[in-house]
Amino acid sequence: MWIADVEFLEALVAGLRQRGFRVVAPVERDDAIVYDEIRSAQELPRGVGDEQGPGRYRLVERGDSARFGFSVGPHTWKRFLFPARTTLFSATLEDEQLRFEPAVLPEQRYAFLGVRACELRAIALQDRVLIGSGHADAHYAALRAAAFLIAVQCGQAASTCFCASAGDGPRATDGFDLALTELLDAGEPRYLVEVGTDRGREVLESLPHADASEADRGAARAASEAAARQMRELPAESLHGVLASVREHARWDDVAERCLGCGNCTLVCPTCFCSKIEDSSELSAKRAERVRSWDSCFSFEYSHLHGGDVRTSTRSRYRQWLTHKLDTWHDQFGSSGCVGCGRCIAWCPVGIDLTEEVRVLCDKDAAAAAPVEGDV
Repeated sequence: MWIADVEFLEALVAGLRQRGFRVVAPVERDDAIVYDEIRSAQELPRGVGDEQGPGRYRLVERGDSARFGFSVGPHTWKRFLFPARTTLFSATLEDEQLRFEPAVLPEQRYAFLGVRACELRAIALQDRVLIGSGHADAHYAALRAAAFLIAVQCGQAASTCFCASAGDGPRATDGFDLALTELLDAGEPRYLVEVGTDRGREVLESLPHADASEADRGAARAASEAAARQMRELPAESLHGVLASVREHARWDDVAERCLGCGNCTLVCPTCFCSKIEDSSELSAKRAERVRSWDSCFSFEYSHLHGGDVRTSTRSRYRQWLTHKLDTWHDQFGSSGCVGCGRCIAWCPVGIDLTEEVRVLCDKDAAAAAPVEGDV
């Protein structure tokens, strides 16, 4: 491990840009921390923290010079690796011949600065779905292969975070090229630097750094331990087979009365990958294109088949989302689909708390409702 001062960030951003990367990092905009391209480390938030709770998100002044003194906001890295709208191919009618043109694969090389442990885990899950499932998505694979990941270890947690009990944080141990721990023991932050890959080492060697002391290592460990103590918890290490066994629990009706069916939880989730395909053509009928865009299992039309809509109630759609995310995802991909980032809690307009819903659903003494006819 190595130690570097705050000027390291400026050199890091400049070095990555010189290597042809578009550096994407947290920035403050519209009263939130979002991810956007930066050209200088001066664009990082300074002394900004956040307060989060069910249905609540606020930025606050920390009173220090921390550059990463906040938890995750509404954006996820998914929006760069798996964009909300992607053209898959187009077709043109010329001289009575239909010519198909596959979309050009993206050439962007992203460097993500400030990836948290839960987000690294989310990227790994998306890799499994979009690359490792046997039908690799070419657009995602191209962007993912070129991405350079700089993790930032969490030194504090929002009240909505539960990555420790989900087994995905708060300290990242793999999946990054470089990892930084922000140490706030002086007027300006210092950074403990860890190397995860050979290309991460190559970048570090070109930047100012020194050997880390045992005291620095200890301070980094203490920061992660403090973050873990601040988190809420899931009631069980694994929910595989649990939620599917309580399909008729009365709690599903209770949550359906509160849920707006807006799909916010799926849009801010870093692992949700539902999408739809749409074909459109110009009025001249000379050109058409096929586009993939994000969708949500909360959409009424998402489960529509030739015989009608499958999940017609909010109850069934919320149940499908939660059961798939925490339970049946294991059957498909060998793990939970939740990384404990807490975004779905903070950004739910009515403050539905995933951890509380699971706690009630796992309560063996709670009464179960009678089956609801036609509600699958």
